Amino acid sequence: MEQTKGTQRAARMSDAAVAAKTGKTWPEWFAALNAAGADKMTHQEIVAYLVREHGVGPWWQQMVANTYEREIGRRALHQMAAGFQVSVSKTFAATVDALFNAWQDEALRRRWLPEAAFTVTRATPGVSLRIAWPDGTRVEVLLYARGEGRAQMTVQQSKLPSLEAAERAQAGWREAVERLQSVV
Repeated sequence: MEQTKGTQRAARMSDAAVAAKTGKTWPEWFAALNAAGADKMTHQEIVAYLVREHGVGPWWQQMVANTYEREIGRRALHQMAAGFQVSVSKTFAATVDALFNAWQDEALRRRWLPEAAFTVTRATPGVSLRIAWPDGTRVEVLLYARGEGRAQMTVQQSKLPSLEAAERAQAGWREAVERLQSVV
């Protein structure tokens, strides 16, 4: 990771990829946003500018605004409006139902996620879980079928209080997901 004005910055999407989807490279976006005075705008004002002046679509307006804010040192890696957010994703040789069951079956869950006490606030079998973690953070689990007997699981934890907490959470989820591999 690179350091920029005291914040960490992960490798970002390539200039070619962003230009293919938005019509501008990162340096072109940074120049346009600087010329518009975006360094003095709120995140919402930057997004509104991108929509109004450049017709940028919903996903890309957030990507461009967030990347710009990281570039100028206003936003740290993993930082969102309501704290920090991390995610881990893995494809398993298992069905979405088997992955869903690995969360729902307490005995099975203890084999890969020991001592985790949480409250499932919403569950859609074979699709997703929304979880309230004891520390006040939120966890979202999304499941996707990826062909015969294969499924992808993405675990996203949000409302983390700091970059350090986000990095610990991400490392913990990576380890848990690897343990899950031997369970399903």
